[in-house]
Amino acid sequence: MQRTLLIGGLTLCLCGCVSGPMIENPVPLLTAPAGTASTPVFLPQSALGYPRVFEKCLDVVGDYFEIDPAGTNRYAGIIRTKSRIAPGIEQPWKMGSPSLYQRLLAFKQTIRHRAVLEITTGRDGGYFVDVKVLNELEDLAQPTRATAGQATFRLESTVERQFDVVEPGQFDASWIPIGRDLALEQVILERISRLDCEGK
Repeated sequence: MQRTLLIGGLTLCLCGCVSGPMIENPVPLLTAPAGTASTPVFLPQSALGYPRVFEKCLDVVGDYFEIDPAGTNRYAGIIRTKSRIAPGIEQPWKMGSPSLYQRLLAFKQTIRHRAVLEITTGRDGGYFVDVKVLNELEDLAQPTRATAGQATFRLESTVERQFDVVEPGQFDASWIPIGRDLALEQVILERISRLDCEGK
């Protein structure tokens, strides 16, 4: 009996409480690692002002994505990019997510991502830059290289004709949103803040 109580007491002491934070006193469970940029990044007022900040943001985002001219507005402070297929671990030379998990996911499945950058003016001068990198997973009716059951007959036509006009802003049903790539966002924000501090 004493041995059972002793083992139970040691188990409670070593394991601790497994419940999360109480509603009355919430605490952050995940903290940002050291060296990461906060969202959004604050850029102090430079000598050349807003045009320099916008061109710098355009240059940094252009290293990772192709800029969409139709979605970019200098006066509104919005930079949108075209969607591109995310590189996996088999393409280490391509710029993309630094996260190993995102690279493995892009290696196993077809994932594309795009970025939206927004520049807003601070109340006391300077600018806030916010970056969102959105990931989308390709939704296929069947695997692309599935050969089972196609030995004799094929039900789909060989030539596929589309007569509908597809607008750029139209929702694409073959891609499913799966969240944001926070690691790539941090890399872009950190580069923007570093370039501003160096004055390059």
